[in-house]
Amino acid sequence: MKISAEALSAGETMVSLRAEVPEPLLAAMRSFIERHPNWDQYRLFQAALAGFLVQNGVDSRPVTRCYLANLFPSQPGFRDASNSCR
Repeated sequence: MKISAEALSAGETMVSLRAEVPEPLLAAMRSFIERHPNWDQYRLFQAALAGFLVQNGVDSRPVTRCYLANLFPSQPGFRDASNSCR
């Protein structure tokens, strides 16, 4: 997996990931995105990663907010978190 970081204005860091994905996962991701046009590969990956971390005991409010912001983008309370997750 290749990881690179880019500094953002608010002192946050945006990290780019490049990973090899098994073909069945890639096909499922493409199929999901085709059926749900309000999702893209970035939102799907962020929601999946944040969800995995939350479900496996990571106790971080920003991670939880990122997870919820990606699942419920129309909720006003999560809009700020959604911007920091993208």
